[in-house]
Amino acid sequence: MAEQGELAALIERYAPQDGSYEVCGPRCAVVRTSQPSEPVHGVFGAAACVVAQGTKQVISGGQTLIYDALRYVVVSVDLPVIGQVIEATPETPYLCFRMELDPEVIGDLLLQTGAEAALAHDGGPLIGAMAVSEVNPPLLDAVMRMVRLMETPRDAAVLAPLIEREILYRILLGDQGPRLAQITRANGRMRQVRRAIGWIKQHFDEPFRIEDLAAEARMSPSALHRHFKAVTALSPLQYQKQLRLQEARKLILVQRLDAGSAGHAVGYDSASQFSREYARLFGAPPLRDVARLRGRPDMLVET
Repeated sequence: MAEQGELAALIERYAPQDGSYEVCGPRCAVVRTSQPSEPVHGVFGAAACVVAQGTKQVISGGQTLIYDALRYVVVSVDLPVIGQVIEATPETPYLCFRMELDPEVIGDLLLQTGAEAALAHDGGPLIGAMAVSEVNPPLLDAVMRMVRLMETPRDAAVLAPLIEREILYRILLGDQGPRLAQITRANGRMRQVRRAIGWIKQHFDEPFRIEDLAAEARMSPSALHRHFKAVTALSPLQYQKQLRLQEARKLILVQRLDAGSAGHAVGYDSASQFSREYARLFGAPPLRDVARLRGRPDMLVET
């Protein structure tokens, strides 16, 4: 559609070089990448991303999603992922708009919309945290108006929160509505899973028993394992392991720790176990992997 090309032109104007650029406040950004990337390991926070040009692939928990200029992705919880731009050139770079999800705004919209289809799924099973949908014209129009606000910073202070609400409203009305709606339920299972994720992120370097994590989440151990995996496609221990290994990789690359020290810092008692699990996730043992990364620090942080 013609509007897709218009959005690409807008993003390219405000993202003249490769990287991420803030749009109208800290929750929104535009991203540009001028060539296919290596797989990038990181944590994809709760957000919606609308692609204007190029194609990206995201892998999490064995699930692979591909989204391009006809699609957008919604992620409802923080997920360890492997992201890779697979179609981009200097002439036609990968361009996207990214907006973090605000549960308070989503909850307020749900109250206003009443018995919308998104809210009707309250009693249903939890759904996965990440999915791709086709962009529709009303959503695309709202995103373009948000990016255009970069031309008038004075207007952005007043209008950006209104357009943010509109973007979330458009997503709620579509097939991603249930995914957004389950974020906000005060006593729902998704809230309990998010509580468990928050605890793991805060204490990723500490051992834990599933019974203790379940008590923190206010669920039974079996219910926590079932619902956690339904949302993230990972068990709690797999989730923790990925966070540990990603942090260890940063310590080796940025702080130049040796592999043994990095493994110990993130909670590994066995250097051999750390090396095995590191190689399984990143495709090479720590020393060989980091030697490859030295010239590509952009591979370390997911955007």
